[in-house]
Amino acid sequence: MDPNGDRRPNAIQRWLPWLGALIGVATLAWVLRGFDLNRFRVVASSADLRFVLMVPFTIIVEQIVRGWKWRQLLWPLRAIGSAYLFGAVMAGYLLAIVVPFGFGTVTRSWLVARRENLKFSTVLATEALDRLTDGIVFVCLVPAAVLFVAFPDPGGVRAGLIWGGAGSLILFVALLAGLAIYRRQALDPAAWLMRLVDRLLSRLAIPMRRLAASFAEGIIWPREIWRGGAIVLASVVIKLFAAMQFVGAGLAFGIALEPAEYLFLMVFPGFLVIIGHFARVAGGFTIGAAAYIDRSAFGITATGAEVYVGGSALSVCTLGRILQDAGVVRGMELDINPDWITGVYFHTNPITGFHLYPTQHPATTHYLSPSSRDWYAWFLRG
Repeated sequence: MDPNGDRRPNAIQRWLPWLGALIGVATLAWVLRGFDLNRFRVVASSADLRFVLMVPFTIIVEQIVRGWKWRQLLWPLRAIGSAYLFGAVMAGYLLAIVVPFGFGTVTRSWLVARRENLKFSTVLATEALDRLTDGIVFVCLVPAAVLFVAFPDPGGVRAGLIWGGAGSLILFVALLAGLAIYRRQALDPAAWLMRLVDRLLSRLAIPMRRLAASFAEGIIWPREIWRGGAIVLASVVIKLFAAMQFVGAGLAFGIALEPAEYLFLMVFPGFLVIIGHFARVAGGFTIGAAAYIDRSAFGITATGAEVYVGGSALSVCTLGRILQDAGVVRGMELDINPDWITGVYFHTNPITGFHLYPTQHPATTHYLSPSSRDWYAWFLRG
């Protein structure tokens, strides 16, 4: 400390930015650990670079708009620059890739709260409003995807989208109403919610009351009508830029769809991502959203020969390359994760089954008992 009382950073504090940069580089390397550079070069060589560059450009613009939208939500609390909020959003997304289950949202809320000397739970509440407005705009796009897009519907996809959209809209509106009620209750010392908190042990009641009040402070909508409308409009623009990413990715390989079909591509996988995140479905939560998992596929060669592929620790690119190396010209991915794949070969006299590879979970007797699932088999002639 100098004679004037100014604090100078010590050695550790001077090295903290470099340590943070090192951790960031290490994290990025870990995220890209399974990136197949050779395969990327092969695929990129046949793509139109202009449209390839369109994808990261639209992603960046989308997050800039998200940062600006967050600025409007934070405005009643404090005026914060959109550039910094964009950086916090991107930092949160990077962490979300490494650690899923909402840690990205928590991280960017913590970054903003720490820098602006705001309460963490207050900033987190503005994130809740951000997500709910996005969710309402998203489900409002479902009717357009259902009414204006023709797609095969062998398993009731259209009905599922309708019911899913209606249920989501009811849920989001109920959550908004619940947050409004919660705010009134948390900021009123005589409300039943605060009386309920006061029944806890004194050492718990005081911090819980503070936490409830600080979260309620963030449940606030801007007073300016134009700012509130800008928040909703920003959510719409974000969805449009999300759809533009499909446009760029398709045009890079010469694939062009109708405008409404891009809308469907955004809506339908969006519901799958939500279900895969919150429910135990194959390909989602049950396999941890991993890239290298048990996979299987089927294909046909130019001569009509049939090819089956199954194995553990396969990525989509690896599986496709195996099919390609086997001469397959038309193929499709089948079951994924070890709980579902049931590749078995049999010896006769007596009939004995053997797994195609050892990490499959279903028993080798699976095909020797009745089942409602489709299956196929090859038999020797004679």
